Amino acid sequence: MIRSELLQALAKESPDMRSEEIERVVDVFFDEIAKRLADGGRVELRGFGAFSTRDRDPRKGRNPRTGETVEVPGKRVPYFKAGKEMRVRLNAD
Repeated sequence: MIRSELLQALAKESPDMRSEEIERVVDVFFDEIAKRLADGGRVELRGFGAFSTRDRDPRKGRNPRTGETVEVPGKRVPYFKAGKEMRVRLNAD
């Protein structure tokens, strides 16, 4: 699902809201998650899952075009862990 499909699904479920309002709610939702992760925090949505960050150590990489060894700096990357209800739902037969 892409962002526009999410907006359409929300508009269908909430016919009393204008599309601008729905778009603003989605923007605020994702912005708040991004802010919390950028601050090193964690976002937990019960029944869905938890977003957090993980640290990646610096390492040596290789330029695929030239074969030259390059230093890849350490960084933080987003991480998602599905909640129990989500895992059950995904594996239901």
